[in-house]
Amino acid sequence: MEGWLILAAALCIFIFVPSGFAQAPTSSGAKSPELNTQPQMPPPTTAPVPAPPPTPSMMPSVPGTELDRVVAIVNDDLILDSDVNEELRLQAFDPYRTSSEKLSNERALERLINRALIVQQLKLQPEDEPSDADVNKQIDQLRRDIPACAQYHCETKEGWDRFLAENGFTEASFFARWKERMAVLSFIEDRFQMGVNITPEQIQTYYDKTLLAEYARQHAPAPKLNTITNQIREVLLQQQISNLLQDWLKSLRAQGSVVVLHPGEEAP
Repeated sequence: MEGWLILAAALCIFIFVPSGFAQAPTSSGAKSPELNTQPQMPPPTTAPVPAPPPTPSMMPSVPGTELDRVVAIVNDDLILDSDVNEELRLQAFDPYRTSSEKLSNERALERLINRALIVQQLKLQPEDEPSDADVNKQIDQLRRDIPACAQYHCETKEGWDRFLAENGFTEASFFARWKERMAVLSFIEDRFQMGVNITPEQIQTYYDKTLLAEYARQHAPAPKLNTITNQIREVLLQQQISNLLQDWLKSLRAQGSVVVLHPGEEAP
């Protein structure tokens, strides 16, 4: 099951501010000079000496901190190494994925490139966003359907928060990602589902031969078919439109610019 999303990266800039000069203390044992009653001429005014520019040794450093690496550029949109990492972590939230479908880093990057191309088209043809109520409804269903959620008791807020945290998300960040995913999937389906028909027999076969086997492998109770029919239809629909989608993505790549950066390579 393909999932879609966009990430943005933030850069933090640290500015070193040199401290001011401190006045040298006077010795407590020194004799105070007699007051001079003659008028004193003010000392000549001199321009302040500017502080020397900071040298590399003066710049702050954070041991162990590593900048996020750009791994691809899609028509001026950056994809970062952390985006790939997040895409890999999102696998845990796909209840219809079998154990043999584990993503590699290369496949995760390919998904992100495709997603970036699709989102750029979505911005040119904006649609209504999914409502928060619809997003929450899907997330509630996920909490019941993810096999690994059984041991976390994701039906409770504490269990769900623990499952999110162990996969690197907060409730708010996951909500935003899932809402984005729903918007992209809706755009894809509206564009490609014309003429694609999913039959009840196909849904039953997928449930019997794929889902039940996966839940059994994870020793988790399987949901009843009538509670996840729409989700299975979505999976099968995406499989059916996969060829159409791939052809479209190829044309978007040909029309635009996609640059993949390997370790050690710099962005053009």
